[in-house]
Amino acid sequence: MSVANQEAARRGRPRGALTPKRVAVFILKLVLFVHLAYIGLTSAFIFTYKFVNPPFTVLMPYRAIGYGWKLQKPIPIALKKVPSYVRSMLVSVEDGKFYSHFGIDFEAFKRAREINEKVGKPLYGGSTLTMQVARTLFLVPEKSYVRKYFEVITALELELFLSKDRILELYFGYAEWGKGIFGIEAASRRWYGVGVASVTRDQAARLIALLSSPIKYTPETLNKSGILRERYAYLVRRYVAPQAASPDAETPTPPPPGDVEPGADLPADPAAVNGPDSAGAEAGTLPSDTGLPAEIVTPSATTVVPGSATTTTTTTLSSPASVQ
Repeated sequence: MSVANQEAARRGRPRGALTPKRVAVFILKLVLFVHLAYIGLTSAFIFTYKFVNPPFTVLMPYRAIGYGWKLQKPIPIALKKVPSYVRSMLVSVEDGKFYSHFGIDFEAFKRAREINEKVGKPLYGGSTLTMQVARTLFLVPEKSYVRKYFEVITALELELFLSKDRILELYFGYAEWGKGIFGIEAASRRWYGVGVASVTRDQAARLIALLSSPIKYTPETLNKSGILRERYAYLVRRYVAPQAASPDAETPTPPPPGDVEPGADLPADPAAVNGPDSAGAEAGTLPSDTGLPAEIVTPSATTVVPGSATTTTTTTLSSPASVQ
């Protein structure tokens, strides 16, 4: 018997037997391997997405195989072809600080936690637009802390390799807009028969408001949800029929937060989640907490509100080239 075996026998266990220390080391190595493998694969894909559009996302086979849905082929769209007011709508209700954060908004996490405690369930996740893109491209929409953790990692990778414009472009091209519908161009054609460049402002407001619950509702049934109804009303007040700002103008109710946790049931009462720090404070302007650079928030030409003789001024994003 070797000295090592003799020593092991003396201690009462055979050589090579599992010990708490060995188990701990194995787990640590496994965790490290999973992280390195995940980061390596996602980084390679993300770098590729600087130049080409994804042929599919992880969410697509998940919906097709796991749910049996028939998928419509996504229609990637260049950001410059998305009307500037549509981009303004998305940023204002989903992630007001998109152009100033690095992929993660800790204030959004804090607010989501406060709202979740208020409503008594994990309703909001505090995910930024970047984190939502990460979830769409590489993860599945199941509520778990593990998914949220990898969502954060992937968001940091996206911000490292891609510009803000490209991240927003991927969102518009691949976000889930209904059962088997991915991207705003496909959604516009599905619901309105025209591309996003040709939808009316009211139709655009419905499409953007729908993002909080695109599986359960449609642009025509969103009024059945108090949260979606409030988001839509907010967008209408700001971008479809904004009122001229005046000292006597009534302050519109801010919309509920944008990122609803996958699978969460929206509360019927939007007042349950509205807070004073929600995006938006005055009618006719972008929310004060958008975080958008001043040079890309510019007043557009006067707009005649559909069905009214009232002439108002709306606020939109400038051309994509100026958004960095």
